Amino acid sequence: MKLSKLALAGVLAFGLSVPAFAQEKLLIGSTSASSSHYGYFVSVAKLINDADNGIEASVVETGATMDNLRRIERDQIDLGLVTTNVAQHAHAGTKAFDGRAMDGLGLLWVYTGAPQNVIVREDSGIATLSDLADKRFNPGIKGSATESTTEAVFEALGLSAEYVRGSTTDVVDMIKDNRVTGYVKSGAGLKLDSSTLDIATFTPIKVLSLTDDQKQALIEKMPDISVVDIPEGAADGVDAYSTWSFGVGVGAGASLSEDAAYKIVDAIMSDTEVQGTAMASVKGVNLAELTLQYATIPLHPGAAKWFRENGYDIPAKLDPSK
Repeated sequence: MKLSKLALAGVLAFGLSVPAFAQEKLLIGSTSASSSHYGYFVSVAKLINDADNGIEASVVETGATMDNLRRIERDQIDLGLVTTNVAQHAHAGTKAFDGRAMDGLGLLWVYTGAPQNVIVREDSGIATLSDLADKRFNPGIKGSATESTTEAVFEALGLSAEYVRGSTTDVVDMIKDNRVTGYVKSGAGLKLDSSTLDIATFTPIKVLSLTDDQKQALIEKMPDISVVDIPEGAADGVDAYSTWSFGVGVGAGASLSEDAAYKIVDAIMSDTEVQGTAMASVKGVNLAELTLQYATIPLHPGAAKWFRENGYDIPAKLDPSK
């Protein structure tokens, strides 16, 4: 373990069990300690340590995806939280990473999805995304990944709306008062989030769906996102629909050995309780299938080895050997 990592030891999570004879010490970048995702990464470190496989893992509080990618690049952490859309930008050298692709960046697993749900008031008469033209509509909370992704999706699909900006509280109130017709809001796994359910207690809502042609266009034009089909039951009375999404997962650089990555993924995939206790949206989820659904960059070679050995077919775009 490098000295730069030792210098970070003072901000590690407390109370984690560690193997008595660990041979390799790893740092996991997470996010703010106030986030439920931080608690998830504490559970990840526990699983790695309890596996007693020669690895000792500790959690570092960080600024989430962008911060973690920069720290991985500087070899200050070994693995960490990444969203699949930003990871794809880093891998391809686009947007914030324009011309500076991160060589060797690989995905270990995805632990939750963030479907971007297009919600409108049912009494608005809006039935399709195209119907949003000239309507007052919030593309996502100001400054969020939802906002920027929605605008990119609308541009790719030739859609338009009269964008209204604001915080979650402001936008929810405006939809209730019929000053705004709807918004885009990340779901809680396959369910609608609490702010959307709050709106639904005041006025019936409708979730808009991508058409088959729109789904295909996004697959071709936006490799940084996933197109997902949400089954009936995202909330009471909500039919099945399709939308765009990104996932939240764990990425690592080439400095993480194939052996260590394999052992980590094996510990995570073998768990049936700890992760679900730490984060409700993970409970009962097949993380391997979720990873293959949401991944936008190649798997880390160690992760790919685990997937192959456990009978999963790895698509060419996710295969690090391609």
